[in-house]
Amino acid sequence: MRRALALDDSPKPAAGPRSDTPAGGEGSGTPSTGQIVALFVGLMLAMFMFSLNQTVLATALPTIVGELNGVGQMLWVQTGFMLASTILMPAYGRLGDQFGRKAFFIAAISIFIGGSFIGFLAPTMGWLIAGRIVQGVGGGGMMILSQAIIAGVVPARQRGKYMGIMGSVFAVSSVAGPLIGGWLTEGPGWRWAFLLSLPLGVLAIISTIFFFREDASTRTGERSVDVLGLALIAVFTSSVVLLSAWGGTQFAWASPEIIGLISAGVLAAAAFVVVELRVKAPIIPMWLFKDRNFTLASIAGISLSVGMFGVISYMPTYLQMTHELSPANAGLSMIPLMATMLVVGTSVGFLIARTGHYKSYPIAGLFTATVGLVLLSTVEPGTSVGVLMGFLAVFGTGLGLALQQLVLIVQNSFPVRMVGTATASNNYFRQVGGTLGMSLVGTLFTSRLMANLESGLSAVPGGAGDIGSANSLTPDIVAHLPAPLYDIVVTAYDDALTPLFLWVAPLTLIGAVIACFIDPKPLATTIEAAEAPRSTVTAGPLDGESDRDPTTRG
Repeated sequence: MRRALALDDSPKPAAGPRSDTPAGGEGSGTPSTGQIVALFVGLMLAMFMFSLNQTVLATALPTIVGELNGVGQMLWVQTGFMLASTILMPAYGRLGDQFGRKAFFIAAISIFIGGSFIGFLAPTMGWLIAGRIVQGVGGGGMMILSQAIIAGVVPARQRGKYMGIMGSVFAVSSVAGPLIGGWLTEGPGWRWAFLLSLPLGVLAIISTIFFFREDASTRTGERSVDVLGLALIAVFTSSVVLLSAWGGTQFAWASPEIIGLISAGVLAAAAFVVVELRVKAPIIPMWLFKDRNFTLASIAGISLSVGMFGVISYMPTYLQMTHELSPANAGLSMIPLMATMLVVGTSVGFLIARTGHYKSYPIAGLFTATVGLVLLSTVEPGTSVGVLMGFLAVFGTGLGLALQQLVLIVQNSFPVRMVGTATASNNYFRQVGGTLGMSLVGTLFTSRLMANLESGLSAVPGGAGDIGSANSLTPDIVAHLPAPLYDIVVTAYDDALTPLFLWVAPLTLIGAVIACFIDPKPLATTIEAAEAPRSTVTAGPLDGESDRDPTTRG
């Protein structure tokens, strides 16, 4: 049945003049091309806000933790943001499919702006982390609903171009974030990085209000809310992240705290599966996993996200401490990663729209990312910045080839009424990978750094007397240390971080092998055609049916 309804994979549209028509129908007020472009700009602004705040504090982080005396809490500035956004992604996707995406999207942006004000005014590390968590609560919705909204107005075949451009937002923010953060840190202060969200958020809200004409037919019509499923996701995700952050560092692996986290995570995961099989409108429907492409693309995305967020989050800090780069120059050094990801990702999107072929790109991207991680693991304090930038370019090429294509593969497998749920579920697993990547790399980096510093300084007469507390080290303090202490600190940072990239590389290699088994389904050329296979298991339940047993449909 699925193959009979699939469209031709040739570049010629199979549905005549309506091939680029949004899912509105005759009476729904189909938006013009100008309106779609204006809406798309607003969606990109929202995604830029989210992605920028994943990286904008990277170059400012050494100064922040030095000023607020919180090196030991450093990883929570990034991880708290990622954890909150990850937990709520499935909820935003599912609720948007049920009740409409517009209101939830505007609310998510507003919450994000509120968190930004908390971060701007934060007097302590605790308040700063709280602001980041509130930002994450809104950010999860901005990320998911942006992709779901564009999927509701642009067919899968043409969506490759838009997804490629959306992917470029992450590329730009991966460099613009550290760069802007560096400039602000050296100028008016790192707190102003939080106020960048205000003008971007206002523009995104205005664009959504005036240019997004939501069609009621894209909603599932279900009214029940899976509150228990969301609570169990929160418990599971928090357990996993806390386990990776605390295991072997703050608590021994055999300690009651760690055993309790493992037990809570396992029990929450088991209970979640049971609940999702029984409730009428599950947050993550279990029938999604019956689609091979959804499962394989999610696994591949997890493997890629672990490496991506580990590199982007901590490389600027490494460069400031080991290569004596200013925060701004540390941000500039990330440009090759951005440039290759931007050019490659956008080019691939247009190639997919023209040819309809996409399977080879994520495979090549994951292999290339693996090579990039291996190269980055060889970096030393004596490695020139030019060579390091070349390694970042290799890694960025891999991200550009794979990142957005994995999302497109998932969206192409489901009808527009369920595309928010499918996209959110896929991104949830990718964000879990990103959160784990930041938590694991951050935890190992911090613990190895503190151990290296303690070991090195203990061998120096007078110990750490000249540097004060290791928790208060800033790039400026390190740059003015006498030679013996300077060498100890730089070596400690180098030995703490770069070997971790080699540890992560096998994950992206496994992702590349998994991507080889993706089924290259033809890309739909109309929104209507994307909704056609609603009688199959992969398409999910029809309106008014329970999500518990989609296999009972004819």
